[in-house]
Amino acid sequence: MAETASYINTCKSFLVFLALSFPATTLALSFGFYAATCPAAELMVRNTVRSASSVDPTVPGKLLRLLFHDCFVEGCDASVLVEGNGTERSDPANKSLGGFEVIDSAKRTLEIFCPGTVSCADIVVLAARDAVEFTGGPSVQVPTGRRDGKISAASNVRPNIADTSFSVNQMMNLFSSKGLSVDDLVILSGAHTIGTSHCSAFSDRFRRNPNGQLTLIDASLDGAYADELMRRCPAGASTAATVENDPATSSVFDNQYYRNILSHRGLLQSDSVLISDGRTRARVESFANDEIGFFENWAQSFLKLSSVGVKSGDEGEIRLSCSTPNV
Repeated sequence: MAETASYINTCKSFLVFLALSFPATTLALSFGFYAATCPAAELMVRNTVRSASSVDPTVPGKLLRLLFHDCFVEGCDASVLVEGNGTERSDPANKSLGGFEVIDSAKRTLEIFCPGTVSCADIVVLAARDAVEFTGGPSVQVPTGRRDGKISAASNVRPNIADTSFSVNQMMNLFSSKGLSVDDLVILSGAHTIGTSHCSAFSDRFRRNPNGQLTLIDASLDGAYADELMRRCPAGASTAATVENDPATSSVFDNQYYRNILSHRGLLQSDSVLISDGRTRARVESFANDEIGFFENWAQSFLKLSSVGVKSGDEGEIRLSCSTPNV
């Protein structure tokens, strides 16, 4: 009963947040939006994600990352899914994204049973939500009713995506521009508790010496962990090579990410800087010692993230294919 009451209060707080911060969004989104038009929509997405994740354990991390890259550029409108020259998906910053085939598979199923009804934007959000739950994270009920964006431009990507070399100030400014707080920054960074990163994402923490070998130049990184990273990602490593974001529990959504950072084992520089700034360190320490608290805060920040820049009415459409805008 206590958990139910807590969840109801979370939903109420979220709706108040929407009404105050995103008035148009309040009208566009609602819990159970497809109850009458496609009652099994969320179940279809859920089953697709479950099936894909059982075959490939890297799927959950890919789906969660896909949500971030979608919502931070043009809002949560599935614009990152559009294929073609000059689209968001074509930008080098998005070349390492994955999980597209899972979204496409869910969309094909939905088009069979509920043609022209469920947006790709909602599928991306629901898939990310399910990915977190399937890896041991909290279950989050999310409102739906997003529409798919009609604009997807590569030029919009770089100004709106956090680089792994960003400082806390740079990340705070970016998050603030999306209506997200410094707490949201620390909480949503916890997404790195699952998934993988390409070697190039943290290569700036090392330097190639005259012998062609890598040496550590970032003193904030644990030495033994750095040695392991250099073994996994030596000089000249394949551009496709990846390592787990969380070296301890890579396939489990938990609070280990924060413990890693405090142990100087954060994979990315943008992870490590969270303990070098007083505005973020206290929250890192709190979540490292309180997984329940992290989960409760994650639910609220996830709701905020998944409501950024939502399209409604003529601003968007319901794509028939997630990779191609309607003609």
